[in-house]
Amino acid sequence: MSAKRAAICAVAQLPFEKAIWHKRIQEMCFDVVEPVLEQTGVKFCKKPGDGGIRSIVTVSDDVFDARTISNNAIQDAVGAHNRGEDKVAMDGINAIAYAVSCILSGHDDLILLVGHCKESQAESRNMCTNLAFDPFYLRPLGLDFETLNALQARDYMAKSGVTDEHLAKVVVRSRRNAAKNPVANARDEVTMEEVMNSPMAYDPLRELHIYPQSDGAIAMLIAGEDRVKEFTGKPVWVSGFGNCMDSYFPGDKDLASNFPLKKAAKLAYRMAGVTDPAKEFDFAELNDAAAYQLPMWAEGVGLCADGAGGEWIDGGGMEKMNVNPSGGMLAGNPIMLGGLARAAELVIQLRGDAGERQVAGARRGVANGTTGAAGQLQSVLVLENDRAGR
Repeated sequence: MSAKRAAICAVAQLPFEKAIWHKRIQEMCFDVVEPVLEQTGVKFCKKPGDGGIRSIVTVSDDVFDARTISNNAIQDAVGAHNRGEDKVAMDGINAIAYAVSCILSGHDDLILLVGHCKESQAESRNMCTNLAFDPFYLRPLGLDFETLNALQARDYMAKSGVTDEHLAKVVVRSRRNAAKNPVANARDEVTMEEVMNSPMAYDPLRELHIYPQSDGAIAMLIAGEDRVKEFTGKPVWVSGFGNCMDSYFPGDKDLASNFPLKKAAKLAYRMAGVTDPAKEFDFAELNDAAAYQLPMWAEGVGLCADGAGGEWIDGGGMEKMNVNPSGGMLAGNPIMLGGLARAAELVIQLRGDAGERQVAGARRGVANGTTGAAGQLQSVLVLENDRAGR
């Protein structure tokens, strides 16, 4: 029988670093799987019907792992030997949706999710993301995620009134929040002057506007509602999810439209019963790989009006709505785990385990994750705890 709901019962993260040179990907995965087992007491299935984990969902990328079938190398480390394993080769927030679908369909009642990425292993992050573009017309131009993000930033800033000073405010606040997050990569605080004087990387994006190279791993245990109490007294329920893919060719879309994020949010909110996102979330985690994306994605998920990102920043919207208490992706998460890290922060906050960055009374939160350049694929996740009253 399929479950009516699914909950995240545990989460573990490896502290994100510029280069985890001293660990192979297998060890990185094992180092997050083991804490999940310890937190929950869950076992791996040894025979049919024994109630253990029999299915694993992993997140990785062949290019960043520098090998084909990247999940093949981590099978033993994630407990997938002689068990089922499926790989999600996009932002890891989508792996949560895949795991929940397995549970709600009745296929499984328990899923172990493990994601990893070592950006340092590639010769160049931008060289890797160049491969996402059409090989005949776009790769030869040298396009990568950061150059196309810069084009989107210019369009969005013209539309919304966001300035270089606004972006500096975003970065300063990100670093201030990250200083309270023990797993963040970039935890050194910076000043407005330092951000605004940092070298131009891809006009209008400065070096400090772009998330730092990062390595890391994340694991979660997700269970159907009938089994949740076996593993935790503080479940975090998955109440809504949606995603939407924009056109592949940049020339076929309005980069400043926010179309895929608005559509993904609409789907997630309909599932979660959210009618006024600006009022119904206690906090949000937005996947800001570049500083302009924080106000842009805030518009997309409905935290502020369309085209009002600059006014929203000036009016204290980031603080009032508790956006990115973790520091966000600007504080450093690898490309495959940006949205998954946002979801992990939602879980930690909703369990009341966030320490000095804890959002008081957190009951419901929203996160987004992106795959591709300029938010090509957007995914939105709504999580809540038992205090949300659903």
